[in-house]
Amino acid sequence: MVACPVNVLSAPQAPGRHPNTWKGTTTMTPPNEVVWAGIDTHTDTHTIALLDERGRPLGAETFTADPDGYDRLIGMLPGPGRVAAVGVEGTNSFGAALARRLTAAGYEVREVLRPRRSVRRRDGKSDPLDAVAAARSVMAGDGTSLPKSSDGWVEALRHLNA
Repeated sequence: MVACPVNVLSAPQAPGRHPNTWKGTTTMTPPNEVVWAGIDTHTDTHTIALLDERGRPLGAETFTADPDGYDRLIGMLPGPGRVAAVGVEGTNSFGAALARRLTAAGYEVREVLRPRRSVRRRDGKSDPLDAVAAARSVMAGDGTSLPKSSDGWVEALRHLNA
């Protein structure tokens, strides 16, 4: 039988491993690791969660839904080369401005559907859980699409009709 090391909460942190917390740091990711991000959007707040390459949550944090909050949220992300994709709920409503800011900063943004009711009943409802679900949807490529752009001839026609 081959012994496999298992990390448990009572065990000391293995050397070279990044702890699953980001309190007091500028980013929430281990060095040189690709991450997936998910964002649950609301009128007043946006909650971001990051997953590592294996789908394990690295942490979640909530920011205000204003330009200062967008800057702080984007500041928590590693560079665009280290983020595989960012899943944003509501890219045509509450998350529209954030999606535009993320795209302008060079991140690949995907629109994700909110979790199904059966999943929400089973897993519970909270903003961090919804953000993790958004990141997992992007990671799996399940229920994602490219967000609509807010420029071009379609947007011009929409303004003329309004």
